[in-house]
Amino acid sequence: MSYRTILLTGATGKFGRIFTRHFLELGNVVVAVGRSPQGFDMLLSDSPSHEERIFFIQVDLAEETAAKMISTKLSEQNLYPDALINNARNLDYLQVEETGMVKRSNFLAEYTLDVVAPYELTMALAIARNSQLRTVVNIGSQYGSVAANLNLYENSSQSSGLHYGVAKAALEQLTRELAIRLAGRSIRVNCVAFGGVEGRVDEDFKKRYAFLCPSGRMLYENEIVGPVELLLSDKCSAITGHILAADGGWTAW
Repeated sequence: MSYRTILLTGATGKFGRIFTRHFLELGNVVVAVGRSPQGFDMLLSDSPSHEERIFFIQVDLAEETAAKMISTKLSEQNLYPDALINNARNLDYLQVEETGMVKRSNFLAEYTLDVVAPYELTMALAIARNSQLRTVVNIGSQYGSVAANLNLYENSSQSSGLHYGVAKAALEQLTRELAIRLAGRSIRVNCVAFGGVEGRVDEDFKKRYAFLCPSGRMLYENEIVGPVELLLSDKCSAITGHILAADGGWTAW
C-alpha cells in the first residue's frame, strides 16, 4: 500500500476531524489547515498515537495571502502533498438578515471560501517547485446541483441562505475547469456533493429530511469518508472533472 501526504483544509471542523482521523489511521501524513490552535489540539487528542504524522498550518483562507503562506510553510517543513482536500467552512458566513436578504459581505465571504480559496490553493500546489500534487477533491453539496427544498426548513428565510448553494454550484464548475486546465500536469480534480449529515439537527428536522430524501434518512458520519477515499485512489485514475453525488438520492428526483 502506498501512503499519501494529504493537505486538508477545514481540518478542525466536523468533516475535517473525521477525515483526519481516518487518513492517519491508514498511515498517511496529514497537513491540517485551520484557524484554531484549540481545534488542532482536539485533532491530536483524537489520534494521539499518530501525532508524528500530522502537521498544523494555522491560517485564515479568507486572507489574500493564505495560499502563499501555506506554500511557504510546506517548503519550510519539506512537505510535498500529493493530495488536496478543499473542505473549509465558516458557519458565520451563512447568516441571513431578518428580511431574508444576504449581506453582501457574507455573500462575498462565502464565495471566497468556497471558490476563490480552493482555486488559489490548488494552483499554488500545482505550480510549486517540486510539486507532487496528483489529485484534488473539493467538498461540495447537493445544493450545488439543485436549489434548496424550502419544505425542509421551519423558517427558510433564516435557515437557508441562497448564497451557500450559489457558491457550491460555482465550486462544481471550478472542479470541471481545473480538471481540464490541470490535466496536462497529470492532476485529477473531482468533487463530492454531499447530502445532509446527522449531527447538528434535531429530530424534527431529521424527520422532514427523511420524508424528502429517497433513502429516507440523512447521511451518517461514517459514510462521508468513502466517496473521498474513492476519488483519491489511484484506481480511479480515469476519473476527473466529476461531481460525485453522495446524497442518499436527494438529487435523483
